[in-house]
Amino acid sequence: MRLVDRNSRGVEPTLYARALLARGRAAFDELRQGIRDIEFLANPTAGELILGYPESLTATVLPKMVERFSEKYPRVVLRGDIVAAPSYKFPGLRERTHDLILTPMPPDDYPVDDLNVEVLFDDPWVVVAGKHTAWARRRNIDLGELIDEPWLLPPADAESYAQVAEAFTARGLGLPRAGMVTFSLHLRAKLASRGRFITIVPKSMLQLDSEGRLLKMLPVDVPTWSFLVTIMTLKNRTLSPVVERFIECAREVTRQMHEGRTASKR
Repeated sequence: MRLVDRNSRGVEPTLYARALLARGRAAFDELRQGIRDIEFLANPTAGELILGYPESLTATVLPKMVERFSEKYPRVVLRGDIVAAPSYKFPGLRERTHDLILTPMPPDDYPVDDLNVEVLFDDPWVVVAGKHTAWARRRNIDLGELIDEPWLLPPADAESYAQVAEAFTARGLGLPRAGMVTFSLHLRAKLASRGRFITIVPKSMLQLDSEGRLLKMLPVDVPTWSFLVTIMTLKNRTLSPVVERFIECAREVTRQMHEGRTASKR
């Protein structure tokens, strides 16, 4: 079969060549993984891991996971790539350029049959304001009282935005006034901590992020806004020992967070 076509722009692979490349990618990936296994067996403290994640997790659990892993395996090189929203599409995982992806749970209608999906923990969204604000001193707040406050909101195509909209419409209220719309959790937290804005952030951000510690979760009666954090790998792909060690560290971090929350409720 012809593998390339020539044209005025040069040469391009034919559909036969593309089929061969698709199969070859998996074969060469297995060879690379074999070399990484040998390197790890020769020196269990060294290696490399390529990790994909959305920007939102850099403000919550990811730094803690990296610290834990680096303490145990200081010579392993972690290469991190921010995956553009919606992060669950992660082409790098299917193209074998990422070893694993940390990401919120994909929607129910998104196909993940070719992926291993492990839920690490539920990190619910909470309504917050700056600790020094009058809102932070309140013991009870009706959602309707916040309708005219300036909000920092995620874009309309984000699941967290839909949850906020649903909470207000369920009460027969209009949508809150957006002072700014952005995916960036860091920016929303920084601006909210200054006192002018209301926003939502994952609950763990109040524990794990320096900007989050300047925020106070407001006592607002809203539905539970689930935010499942998952770790995903490609099915039928041999994981290197380094990747398996990182997954173990991720489980440790999230398990300790869960135990800490449980203890604080007692």
